[in-house]
Order: sequence, then C-alpha cells, then structure tokens
Amino acid sequence: MAELQATTNGVYAARNLVNEPLSYLTAVQLAEEASKLGKEKGFKVEVMNKKKIETLKMGGLLAVNRGSIDPPTFSILEYSPENAKNEKPLVLVGKGVVYDTGGLSLKPTAGSMDSMKSDMGGAAAVIGAMSAIAEAKLPVKVIGLVPATDNRPGEIAYVPGDVVSMYDGSTVEVLNTDAEGRMILADALAYAKKLNPELVIDLATLTGAAAVAIGKFGVVAMGTADQEAMNRLDNSGKEVYERIARFPFWDEYNDLLKSTIADVKNIGGREGGAITAGKFLERFTDYPWIHLDIAGPAFLGADDSYRLQGGTGVGVRLLFDFVKSMA
Repeated sequence: MAELQATTNGVYAARNLVNEPLSYLTAVQLAEEASKLGKEKGFKVEVMNKKKIETLKMGGLLAVNRGSIDPPTFSILEYSPENAKNEKPLVLVGKGVVYDTGGLSLKPTAGSMDSMKSDMGGAAAVIGAMSAIAEAKLPVKVIGLVPATDNRPGEIAYVPGDVVSMYDGSTVEVLNTDAEGRMILADALAYAKKLNPELVIDLATLTGAAAVAIGKFGVVAMGTADQEAMNRLDNSGKEVYERIARFPFWDEYNDLLKSTIADVKNIGGREGGAITAGKFLERFTDYPWIHLDIAGPAFLGADDSYRLQGGTGVGVRLLFDFVKSMA
C-alpha cells in the first residue's frame, strides 16, 4: 500500500507539472517545483542557473534558449540511500522543454502548438519517479538530470544553418529548430558520463514519428543497453501497462545524420524519424543507455479509461517498477 501511495503521488506530481501552462511553469519554476518535491520526499536537488550552464558550455541547451525571455535551468536530482544495492547510479534524463513553438522552424499545422506545454513530459516523469522512489525508500541510488528551457522564435533565436558546439565539444549542424529536444538532451547525456552510471534512461516527448508509429498505446524504446536491462524494462512496462515497443537501432540510420560542415546534423529526414532522433542522442553516450520516446501517451486530448485528459504522468510507474526490480 505504501508503494502504491508513493507511485500515485509521483504520477499526480508529474501530471500537475505537465498540465501547468508556460505562464506559470517556466524552466526556473520547473526547477523550483523539483526542489520542493525533493525537500518533501527526501532527495537532493541542485539547480544550475544560466551563468553556470554557460560556464559548462552546454551549447545545445543555450542554443535552444536563445529565443526565450526566460533563462534555462539544469537540475540534478539525487537519491542516495545508505542501503543502496547499486554502486554505480541509475541515471534518469528528462526532456524539459516547458513550451515548444518550434522556434524559427515554427510548427506549421493547425493545432500543433495547442498542447506544447506538455513538451516537458519527460522531465515530469523523471521528477515524479524520483519522488516516488524516495517516498517508498527503494534501496537504489538514482540520479535525475533535467535540462529545461522553452523554445521560441525570439530576436536572437538560433536558426537553421547554425553550427552549435555542444557540451562534449562536438558540433551540430542545425537544420530544424523544432528538433530542439535532442539538442538539450544531448548535453545532459554527455554530462551523465561524469556520473559513471550503471545505466542511463532518457524520457522525452521527442518525435511526432513515434506518436504516428504506435499512437497513445505505448512507449517507443531503443538504445545500447544489454538484453537483460531491456527485458526488465519490457517486463515493467507490461506490469504497469505502460508497454514498450522496441524499434530497430541499426547502424545504417547514422548515414542519414551525416553533415558536410559539422560532426552531425540534428535531423535525418522524414524516414525513420524516431530512430534517427535516437541515433543522434547515441553519439553523446558511452555507457549502457535506453531512450524512451513518450510522445504518443504523454498528453491526451480526451479521457482514455483511467488515463484522464491532459498529462498522463506516463513513465513514472514504469520507472518505479524498473527501479524496484533493480532492488
């Protein structure tokens, strides 16, 4: 019952975050909400401000933020119980785009911006999962990373054709400013290297391609983690009914991201869009890693059984059950 209460509270926290409009939930406020939950549930939260992000040279996060009137944040959430079963931490990374206009590659279709307050669904899932894990006192060391900003077509916004230097020193040719989630996730995934993780899982409302492929009925997954980790996550998905659809992750998809003027392009075209987004992120990892694209189920236009209209909190129960299996 205690675990059920903890996960319910975590899902509620995630849903509330997703449902808040940008007029309240800026990147700074998202970090503040995470800090409040940390104090309440028992995990540490460190929030890096724009000056610190500039010092770290997180070029992807700073590029996306250039068009905004609000500063970005980079939050580090840490739960380290004394009885942790793991020496190396599990690291959870959540995309925190608190609102996405598409930037100068403005979203073109009718209704395409209406629900974009939900583009931080990955960040909400990480924050909600950290809340549930800490409240239930699961004996696993977990670190959450949340890069956050909004994406707007401001006066000095980054533009298609720009070349951005990332946190890890590599360069990205930007061909679509609406492919912004992968830019901020890339910096966070590269930062995760210094944490010496056992496994990294990122969650993001990353691509319309994932939503088109499987709809609201599951979560798209891919990555480099071993079969055991993927199977355990798959089992957790079935247990909590946040089911996993594994996509192929063949090397040939890398060819679609080749750039003539930078190390990589930030988009690979329409074909295999969800996979090329994952392949872009893979370049910034050197550890076992799973990418979860939650674009389909993160935000619903109408009630769907027990999932209500709006933010669903998808990912919280999935991560909680997975962490429980680690214990």
